[in-house]
Amino acid sequence: MFPHQTTTIILRANLPIFRRHFSLWSMKKDPDLESALSRNRRWIINNQIKNIILRYPNNEIPIETLQKKFKTLDLQGKALNWISKYPSCFQLHQRRIRLTKRMIDLVHQEQTIKDSLDAVFAQRLAKLLMLSVNNTLNVLKINEIKNTLGFPDDYLIRIVPNYPDLFRIVNESGRRSSMAIELIHWNPSFAVSEVEASALKNGVDPNFKCCLPSSWVKSLEKFREFESVPYVSPYSDPRVLVDGSKEMEKRNVGLVHELLSLTLWKKVSIMKLGHFKREFFLPDKLNVLLLKHPGIFYVSNKYRIYTVLLREGYVGSQLVDKDPLVVVKEKFGEIMQEGLHEYNQRRRMVNVEKKRNKGVPLSRVDEDEMNGRRRRRRSSEVSDEDDDDDVVDGGNGNKLGGLLDPEERKRFYKVLFEDDGS
Repeated sequence: MFPHQTTTIILRANLPIFRRHFSLWSMKKDPDLESALSRNRRWIINNQIKNIILRYPNNEIPIETLQKKFKTLDLQGKALNWISKYPSCFQLHQRRIRLTKRMIDLVHQEQTIKDSLDAVFAQRLAKLLMLSVNNTLNVLKINEIKNTLGFPDDYLIRIVPNYPDLFRIVNESGRRSSMAIELIHWNPSFAVSEVEASALKNGVDPNFKCCLPSSWVKSLEKFREFESVPYVSPYSDPRVLVDGSKEMEKRNVGLVHELLSLTLWKKVSIMKLGHFKREFFLPDKLNVLLLKHPGIFYVSNKYRIYTVLLREGYVGSQLVDKDPLVVVKEKFGEIMQEGLHEYNQRRRMVNVEKKRNKGVPLSRVDEDEMNGRRRRRRSSEVSDEDDDDDVVDGGNGNKLGGLLDPEERKRFYKVLFEDDGS
């Protein structure tokens, strides 16, 4: 259908590149994308706290109860300390935490948007099932990424039954862990990937966008060689392809690209993606595949949680295309940031006052603090400075596959960096 391929290459002189030492994940950090992950991490935690509060009577939770739940949020320290950093989001009343009025208003806005997106969720779920080899996925596995895809918590009873022409629930064993959703109707209009849709819109052949530094001569050549292989739709049956072939690699890259395109934030945890290897027919050494295509994917271990982002989904630290849910969720982030900035300012003022009381000479910065003239820092800077000690390991670095073997790592990086001028 698309016999000739064209290559889209964006040369960026300052794009982060790989380091030459043999570390497990050695993609050099991109400050903009790391900043986006930092903001998103804090939003995720506070969103979880918000959801916990909403599940309790009168939408209030005792501070002691929230403290017990901190372990499930991968947090350590006192819950009260965390809550106090976001006064625009949470209120403490008689040892009970509740949402502020602004937060309650946002909750209602988000629910209204979700109620209007049932058809979008149904299509997104159908496409997810169409990516799987047998067009069937275990409910527990879908639940692991349902928030990433924007699905409402009650999608299983709200979305699935309302589209009986698309889905059905199957459970051969009768156990809850065996419950799955099966696609019963293949809609050809859904089986168009983001890459193909973009190509059709622009009147060109399907190709991947790639961002590489101009000095990576060999890597550019390898990308052109990769693009010389005809595009393979991630919705096609991979079992007809030869394992380890260039066509299979093309299909695998396309599948990860399509899955990331379906997510709200164009990113997914690599650990969770790995849970779908069998269903999506992905290689065991998934990390090698991702690292081999640094112009398409960005791999980060922010907070020791290995994450893959779609590079073309971002300009700097901002999403290119924002889902309606992202827009309302960003309002939550703005409110959250206001509170964090207010907390930081109060803490700085307390520190300056302590210095003054001890007779310690004040610096120019301290004087500016006292006079209220200090400029507000960028949101990414403010959001990074307080809570690093609150975050503990949320991933498992010991289950990442092929690159754990030192000799394999050496071979991989030797091929990757051979004759590159980087």
